[in-house]
Amino acid sequence: MKKNRIDFVTMGCSKNLVDSEKLIRKFDDEGYSCVHDPKRPQGEIAVINTCGFIESAKEESINTILEFVERKKEGKLHKLYVMGCLSQRYRKELEESIPEVDKFYGKFDYNQLLKDLGPADNKMVVDSSIAKQRSTRVLTTPHHYAYIKIAEGCDRHCAYCAIPLITGPHRSRPMEEILDEVHELVSEGVKEFQVIEQELTYYGVDIYGHTRIAELISQMADIKGVEWIRLHYAYPNQFPLELLDVMREKPNVCKYLDIALQHISDNMLKRMHRHVTKEDTLNLIHTIRERVPGINIRTTLMVGFPGETEEDFNELMDFVSEERFERMGAFAYSEEEGTYSAEHYKDDVPPEVKQDRLDRLMALQEEISASVEAEKVGKIMKVIIDRKEGEYYVGRTEFCSPEVDPEVLIPANEKRLRTGCFYNVRITDSDDYDLFATANI
Repeated sequence: MKKNRIDFVTMGCSKNLVDSEKLIRKFDDEGYSCVHDPKRPQGEIAVINTCGFIESAKEESINTILEFVERKKEGKLHKLYVMGCLSQRYRKELEESIPEVDKFYGKFDYNQLLKDLGPADNKMVVDSSIAKQRSTRVLTTPHHYAYIKIAEGCDRHCAYCAIPLITGPHRSRPMEEILDEVHELVSEGVKEFQVIEQELTYYGVDIYGHTRIAELISQMADIKGVEWIRLHYAYPNQFPLELLDVMREKPNVCKYLDIALQHISDNMLKRMHRHVTKEDTLNLIHTIRERVPGINIRTTLMVGFPGETEEDFNELMDFVSEERFERMGAFAYSEEEGTYSAEHYKDDVPPEVKQDRLDRLMALQEEISASVEAEKVGKIMKVIIDRKEGEYYVGRTEFCSPEVDPEVLIPANEKRLRTGCFYNVRITDSDDYDLFATANI
């Protein structure tokens, strides 16, 4: 064990990652050495930031906790703390079932951990002028991009979703605070910003009386040094169309929109409490593509929701086939206690049917993705280099968000490229998801 070292493990979404980064900065200021997602855990203290969104995420979080419990039993770990969504929702049950954890914290009280541990034994006094220059986060991503969380919580209350039960109502951050954070990160070399929120199209309603997402993104785009802005987790109901004008007119706002649609059957949309119809959805997609030419749309879909018939699913398949989303993820419904669907619907789609539908949907999307990527062969595209991996530099276009989207592979023996820098490359080939390119153009 390394004294005064804290190993941080973050589960789930990028919103959790931002929380971890802010807490790591505070521990860093208190003299601790913090390592995020260590390949070899060696700290005397471990902090696990959990996810509790769906059953598979909860299982992964619990298994990770149990792995560190074993380390503690073996004497390889002195203290173990758990925070985040899982412990926000199930703290009492976790305290009873895993007593080896020294303390559980929720989604919003994790700063108490800092008070409970206190300063490190070897804490050095940092000059106040230097401390003021430090950012409020320690980035765990490559230093050329960062996630910006603009709000917390959700007011939508979809029938299947436990997030409002975990995070509470929608709470926007003040615009000035967000813009200050962007300025701060730009000064540290960040060029690319992934704007995240559970439902970003609702941004500002709670504190300003109306949505201000378009204004926020416009002002972010005007900050010198911001090269790319990418938008995640929009909602189709009451979509602020003025945001499309910003995406079209601001060259550093990527032509990329992550909008979770979940389904297209009116039967399913109504049962899911999505407050949107098939016609509404089709009209919105048409409007988005018309007003932002060349946009790449990422969506998420669900199969196996209670009451989903084969007819509903076939309608979903037809929808995906016709709309040809550039990016798509999907998952099978899992019943989450406390949600409307868990309390009012019977989980009546057999697991094997759910899996079969999921497999068929993703197989269809694989064909679409291969076709979409093949259309880029021969084009010159701007990429940012994330890393060097084996024989390739690995980059992304504006249409690719980190970790979830296709990447661009450029032979490392052609030309020396720098991580975090932009290059124009020629796309030479493609496979089902990734692109291959040459920088010698």
